[in-house]
Amino acid sequence: MATLEVRGLRAGYGRAQVLFDVDLEVRAGEVVALLGRNGAGKSTTLKAIMGLVPSTAGDVRFDEHDLRALEPYEIARLGLGYVPEDRRIFTDLTVVENLEVGRQPPRPGAPVWSEERLFQLFPSLAPLRERRGARMSGGEQQMLCIARTLAGNPRAVLLDEPSEGLAPVVVEHVARAINELKQAGVAVLLAEQSRHFAERVADRTYLLETGIIRKP
Repeated sequence: MATLEVRGLRAGYGRAQVLFDVDLEVRAGEVVALLGRNGAGKSTTLKAIMGLVPSTAGDVRFDEHDLRALEPYEIARLGLGYVPEDRRIFTDLTVVENLEVGRQPPRPGAPVWSEERLFQLFPSLAPLRERRGARMSGGEQQMLCIARTLAGNPRAVLLDEPSEGLAPVVVEHVARAINELKQAGVAVLLAEQSRHFAERVADRTYLLETGIIRKP
């Protein structure tokens, strides 16, 4: 049984329909990439799954829960983590404080991400424990955003453009983190423009063009 299953999803903004009958699934311990150019609907797909963009048709299920019937905070409490494209960290809080904001209790079937384990996953963050988000580089903020999501001990994670605009060394850290999530049994769906990065980390790919899933 798929951990995350999307069938016939339609969504958009007001009268502008962006997604047309999107089908995809991600299983536990699997990394799936949603490939597409800018404007193809990748971010909208992730936001619709999380309930941040209204869907007009289709089914979205996470471990048999009907996500279309839930609010975003309820979806997060089920163990579905979301890392947005724009790195929404709290810039006036320190690294450790940002991690605490994302903290949720351990949940069955999910790895537990303690502060120590998160710093092992992203060693570059360890010496920055007391640094405020506003004084961090874009790459450091990206790693913190992923770490904060993992602090919620999710069973599945949605990553929106995790490699975009990052230095090669940071991309390497992110790729290793995704692989570790897979090894820990977490289901990962990532939206990506970079085919090279997607092919490096993903088990399978979907190609999204103007809101429609095509064969990759």
